[in-house]
Amino acid sequence: MPVSRRAFLGVVPAALAAQPAAGARLNRRDIVSRHNPTLRAIDPRSPLSVGNGEFAFTADPTGLQTFPQPYESQMPLCTQSQWGWHTAPNPTGKGPADLRLAEFDTFGRKVGYPTSSDGQKPLFDWLRENPHRLHLGRIGFAIDKPEEVRFIQQTLELWTGILHSEFEWRGQKITVETCCHPTEDLIAVSVRGRIPVVFEFPYGSGAMNAADWARPEKHSTRQQAATPNRLDLDRRLDADTYTASIAWPGIAAAIKQESAHRYVLTPATDHMAFCCGFRRAGHIAADPAATFAGAEKHWSAFWTSGAAIDFSAAPEPRARELERRIVLSQYLTAIQCAGSIPPQETGLTCNSWYGKFHLEMHYWHAAHFASWGRPALLERSLGWYNKILPSARDKAKQQGYAGARWPKMTAPDGRDSPSPIGPLLIWQQPHPIAMAEMIYAARPTPDTLARYRDIVFESAEFMASYAHYEAHEDTRSARYVLGPPVIPAQENHPPRETWNPTFELEYWDHALAIAQRWRERAGLPRQPKWDEVRAKLSALPVKEGVYLAHENCPQTFTERNRDHPSMLGALGVLPGRKVDRETMRRTLKKVFAVWKWADTWGWDFPMVAMTAASLNEPALAIDALSMDTPKNTWLPNGHNWQRANLPLYLPGNGGLLLAIAHMVRENAFPKNWNVRHEGFPPAGSA
Repeated sequence: MPVSRRAFLGVVPAALAAQPAAGARLNRRDIVSRHNPTLRAIDPRSPLSVGNGEFAFTADPTGLQTFPQPYESQMPLCTQSQWGWHTAPNPTGKGPADLRLAEFDTFGRKVGYPTSSDGQKPLFDWLRENPHRLHLGRIGFAIDKPEEVRFIQQTLELWTGILHSEFEWRGQKITVETCCHPTEDLIAVSVRGRIPVVFEFPYGSGAMNAADWARPEKHSTRQQAATPNRLDLDRRLDADTYTASIAWPGIAAAIKQESAHRYVLTPATDHMAFCCGFRRAGHIAADPAATFAGAEKHWSAFWTSGAAIDFSAAPEPRARELERRIVLSQYLTAIQCAGSIPPQETGLTCNSWYGKFHLEMHYWHAAHFASWGRPALLERSLGWYNKILPSARDKAKQQGYAGARWPKMTAPDGRDSPSPIGPLLIWQQPHPIAMAEMIYAARPTPDTLARYRDIVFESAEFMASYAHYEAHEDTRSARYVLGPPVIPAQENHPPRETWNPTFELEYWDHALAIAQRWRERAGLPRQPKWDEVRAKLSALPVKEGVYLAHENCPQTFTERNRDHPSMLGALGVLPGRKVDRETMRRTLKKVFAVWKWADTWGWDFPMVAMTAASLNEPALAIDALSMDTPKNTWLPNGHNWQRANLPLYLPGNGGLLLAIAHMVRENAFPKNWNVRHEGFPPAGSA
């Protein structure tokens, strides 16, 4: 029999055990379990993953990464962590300070941005591509011929976080269980059936598969220690190092090195259990039985904490599909977006943009944790802003602003990656303020204020400094404007010809108001400049009775009705203090009528739903979430597919959860759906 999983004596991580729902009415296990994803064949777009927010392992239907080839161009099978990065040698011998900046006229002064590669492409490209997130190692069965395998069934049991796989190989029925440790970067595997297991390690790459298997001479895998039931390996890739530990306690098996970076573990019996773990430094002591039992406790605690929603009484087929997306999005964001740094858009599944994360997406990845009553999962990454605060201050100072300017596309070091677009975005700037306020609403304590006050105040200082005062002979017409140069959330607008984007204006007003409240909570006087900017901030731009993307739009929606319809975010995502609701209603309906939905992104549909909910248009909210268009594709594993090189898009998952929480607060579901829910924080608390 496989080893027992019941011997675990550890504790559930506090972040998942926090805030259990009192007086639960819903059968949460039933809601969750009816959406366990099941596969019966290789589906290259829809592999299943296990993880814990800091680490994830993505498997094929064997329960391991036995057949990576079919997935390489679809959704690669990777093993990734928050700390696992690689920096390739710099061929230029130069650094960020050597990159020439493109100058933009900013109300009579020149401000430099790293937006141009002209004459410096090698350095520009190296800075964009490094560091890149690393595939730590492939773990798969030693099966050379896929045609020898007959797949039976694979099911991810969401309530326990255990992946169950069954297949036939050479006349044997192989049963595999795979799970991730709750707090360590480690998987445990239980196998019934005699079959060798391969462990292979690649060189680093910023490609989607995060691995370069063609250059074994560029890295090393060295044995550090070995016992009859354990092997510890040290890995070196240029200046980057990490460790891998393989353990099979109490099992008769032998491990052999077959090549420089390949090891094969061969069992002597028909059942085997092993662990494989990774660390930046040091080696993991692991036990498979304890890991399986820990996973069960971890996920049971997760699903019984926070909020839940039940659509089973709804008469419409769209309701069941929406519930499936909601359940799987909770699981996927917990394993991909609840780590110690903001996630990349593809989380810990595979690489997008070299594995770097986009801070304008941090809100869409993680804010929903607070709105679903799990604020501790948001706090895991929110504190990272404190770590990069010095570099964010330097960035603002170099550009002639006060406070701290947050990067757009970055890695754990916080350095802004050069890009024709990214350095000119500003809508990531208020995100830390909004998310810190969510944490304070859940935990209004002096400790919360102390932990995030510098993030809030420095963000606001930059925002007030960035707003330019446009004087006028009639002082009543004097105002503060945002940009140029600026690229708004709807990125297809030229930075030198864009100013006063609608969403950003509303967000500036909202975030500066929050920052003032934080000063008062901290016993500090209000900052006069912040109040002045809010009072004189430009009105939201309107033309032909609808809101524009920005004030200088040459037309309404006839020319640029693609990418994000970000003007809608001013009401729904935000409270809309500056919004006229009937103007926004006309805007919403025009967007529905003329927008090029194939050219949008996965979080746009939840954003539209939030606007509709705020306008008491529940049917439109459901229509937005259920829209049949490529970027709103939801795969069997719950991922939101976008395009070939972006096969999953976690802002879509997080956005869906934000939208559902908002619809609960607004009571914005169709009445005949008979939606039941519990555990959502009250309005105003998240």
